[in-house]
Amino acid sequence: MPGLHFPSPTLYIFSGLPGTGKTSLAKLVVYELNAIYLRIDTIEQGLRNLCSFDVEGEGYRLAYRIASDNLRLGLSVVADSCNTIELTRREWEQIARESHADYKNIEVICSDSTEHRHRVETRISDVQGLRLPTWSDVESREYHNWSVHRIIVDTSGKTENECKSELLSKLSHSQA
Repeated sequence: MPGLHFPSPTLYIFSGLPGTGKTSLAKLVVYELNAIYLRIDTIEQGLRNLCSFDVEGEGYRLAYRIASDNLRLGLSVVADSCNTIELTRREWEQIARESHADYKNIEVICSDSTEHRHRVETRISDVQGLRLPTWSDVESREYHNWSVHRIIVDTSGKTENECKSELLSKLSHSQA
């Protein structure tokens, strides 16, 4: 319609180790961001269940395609993945650029290792069939240092709603 202006879609690229609160936070803000939700754990476990093979990077590559389709339709996307290596971080950004969308890198951390470990050891999977990583798995996971700007949310000692408010505030300020 003439006179209507819609903002560019945005790819919200969530990153962080398992147990930091990344998925909880991503699910909480998806409504405020008016975005669709893509979770790598769900995609990868679906591939394992349906195709009966070991999943390497296929889950990310499939998610990139789904994200691209939605961004090109003008829909914002929340991408929920560990995204621990530089390669996948740049690939998410490239998907946004190719789709003529904005993007925001969001790193979710838990700076208190005792709290982080407790979360990892006590959480229950909400993805049918998904084996959650142990604390040892989390500690030994490859995690590249960041080379670009990102919004950091430290969930340590905070409620989910406090983290949600913090992230939305930081996103609002990053748009100004």
